[in-house]
Amino acid sequence: VQLQASGGGLVQAGGSLRLSCAASRRTLNSYSIAWFRQAPGKKREFVARIGWNSGRTVYADSVKGRFTISRDTAKNTVHLQMNSLNAEDTAVYRCGAAQGWGHQFDYWGQGTQVTVSS
Repeated sequence: VQLQASGGGLVQAGGSLRLSCAASRRTLNSYSIAWFRQAPGKKREFVARIGWNSGRTVYADSVKGRFTISRDTAKNTVHLQMNSLNAEDTAVYRCGAAQGWGHQFDYWGQGTQVTVSS
């Protein structure tokens, strides 16, 4: 599985961005896709995850109510809609794919930078 992340950029606090993670694999039914982020000097942090077949979603507490993860099965793409952004959301965001809901992410996209100016 090859993942291609896109959609990062510079946005003012309170603004919105939508990240996309396009997967090369035709069938992702056995996978879940997650977004992680890492800010300078900080550990990588889980953001959100979606089961490709079930559509089940899980969010980090820090983004609940502001971020929405979704999938477009026709385009093999996962989106992360980010609203009400604040400076603490500034980070490099990466998407990863895991078999089922396991903890091992075997495939990763490249990072995309999100910068929120206050």
